[in-house]
Amino acid sequence: LMTKQKHTPADSNISIIGETKNINYFLKTALTPDSVGGVTNDATTRKESKVRRYVGDPTPYTRPQGPMRFMKDPGRIDLQTLPGSSFILDDGVEKRQFTFTGAVMDLHAFLVGDAKMDLKLYTTGAPYVIAAASSQAAETKTR
Repeated sequence: LMTKQKHTPADSNISIIGETKNINYFLKTALTPDSVGGVTNDATTRKESKVRRYVGDPTPYTRPQGPMRFMKDPGRIDLQTLPGSSFILDDGVEKRQFTFTGAVMDLHAFLVGDAKMDLKLYTTGAPYVIAAASSQAAETKTR
């Protein structure tokens, strides 16, 4: 069962939301979902507050201050409303759509450094042509 998950590349200002297998198809360095190894249990102190049992409750009760435990998941996303902007990667064989948070220039820079093959990045406006990361490094050396 594949599902869309949040992936944050190391040393990057972006997060990519999509199916892990689909994202990693285009990358030299495989990304792992943020939830893997990142889910923790945390605790805090809840403030005293008035609580209504239902809308319009004329006699709300006071919930006392006290400890509260909760689960923190850095990769949790709402699958009904995916965050960020949409983008498409196309290598001429596979064409996949994802969403991302952050700036387009940061997404472009990440892909330039980690693309497994030549591909096109479709966002708003004209597509960006991105050369495979290994061939691009060789091109730069010969200039």
